[in-house]
Amino acid sequence: MKSPTETRHILDALEAQHPGADTELHYTNAFELLVATILSAQSTDQRVNLVTPALFKRYPSARALAKTTSKQLEPRIHSTGFFRAKSKALIGMARALVKQHGGAVPADMEALVELPGVGRKTANVVLGHALGVPGLPVDRHVLRVSNRIGIAESDNPEVVEQQLCAALERKRWTRASDTLILHGRRVCRPKPLCEQCAVQQDCDYFHEARGV
Repeated sequence: MKSPTETRHILDALEAQHPGADTELHYTNAFELLVATILSAQSTDQRVNLVTPALFKRYPSARALAKTTSKQLEPRIHSTGFFRAKSKALIGMARALVKQHGGAVPADMEALVELPGVGRKTANVVLGHALGVPGLPVDRHVLRVSNRIGIAESDNPEVVEQQLCAALERKRWTRASDTLILHGRRVCRPKPLCEQCAVQQDCDYFHEARGV
């Protein structure tokens, strides 16, 4: 695995290739981002962004969402996939926010992951983008890209999160995740476009694929 200095150098280059990297989910507050991130599981941000405007208008707060039923909610989120499980998670999350946090989204990892439907990735997304708490969400893109390049070495998202966080300053965590996600979507796809990669010469996968 590459050293922290090498990792920072690689992230510098990737951030230059993807300037302004940010979450592509649309939201105006922490509650909306929490809902959108739960919906984004096994879906695309673009699809979620088509669903959430009407959803947020109907359920503008945890208190409003907590009062609905799966029968009412499922048709509104059907197109995001796995709508039954997501409906159950969203309603459970909203009711837990009301009961345990007065309807507000807590700026705390431990409290967030206790909410139904919320794992570390979702919690880190909300913390880093909506609550000003540095977090490094690890999704399938971050896993793939970081392991290919060699800045992480594990199939376990929590281990990769720990490895990347150890190499980077806290203030870079959220931006680093956004950058790796965009790189995974645009360049380092399952079938990678290596010729378009800014860190081609630093990438373990590129050299191994060519027998270097």
